[in-house]
Amino acid sequence: MRILVFGAGSLGTLVGGLLASAHDVTLVARDPYAARVSAAGLDIVGAESAHISPAATTTETGHDADLALVTVKSFDTAAAADALADCDVDAVLSLQNGLTEETLVSRLDAPVLAGTATYGARLVEPGRVECTGVGRIVLGALDGGSDPLAERVGKAFRDAGLNTLVATDMPRRRWEKLAVNAGINAVTALSRVENGALAGDDAGELAHRAARETARVARLERVSLPNRVAREAVDRVVEKTAANRSSMLQDVAAEKRTEVDAINGAVVDIAADHGFEVPTNRTLAALLRAWERGAGLR
Repeated sequence: MRILVFGAGSLGTLVGGLLASAHDVTLVARDPYAARVSAAGLDIVGAESAHISPAATTTETGHDADLALVTVKSFDTAAAADALADCDVDAVLSLQNGLTEETLVSRLDAPVLAGTATYGARLVEPGRVECTGVGRIVLGALDGGSDPLAERVGKAFRDAGLNTLVATDMPRRRWEKLAVNAGINAVTALSRVENGALAGDDAGELAHRAARETARVARLERVSLPNRVAREAVDRVVEKTAANRSSMLQDVAAEKRTEVDAINGAVVDIAADHGFEVPTNRTLAALLRAWERGAGLR
């Protein structure tokens, strides 16, 4: 399968590199990363290890691929979609944070699949990415149900050795992922702690409240996500990724813009459409946005 990885940051580089063991992969990344991979290949270290030589480029348009894997930051989704509109791609799969697929659907003719990824990834240096934990890719039709395209993409991922599940309940899984991110990412970023610090203390209860609010908004959107399921999902991720630094914490530590608008901010915005208040998510979003403004990022 010809696969274009659009936005090869840490996760995109890891997944794209692993896919390159079995497929024709092109990474779209910034320099010096693209130049280093083009010249000397990609080293994957940590829980997965390999030396692979995928194609790499900074050019965003004019590509021809069977699948475009979108891994850009959520706030770059619209720009990525506009660039992909100038490519010839048969299908698109998002592994991004937040509810970004609708933006892709609105700007592209190709079918868009929804996905989640729990692989841990960290860019060490140009041409070198660390797999900090083997997780799972879950993908499926955006609106749920069985989908032959999703099955083909899932098989392609499994052929490359990626732990992959093709799911028929992606609407629920998308909102469950949002609930987990709303709780864990925001709280760890603001408190500057690893995920495991949220186990069994006041910060963990704050994460639970954010997740429960998200679950209630999901139900307003006619997606069945019980509060208990959202809370247990937070606990499960905290336990399994205790030593990990959330993506939002990494952004704050690097003084980069966070994805708060697509996570806690999205919960606030969608809740407002239903006349529903989500005070925990509103507070978390306000604090993160205040930090971004203070750092000159907003």
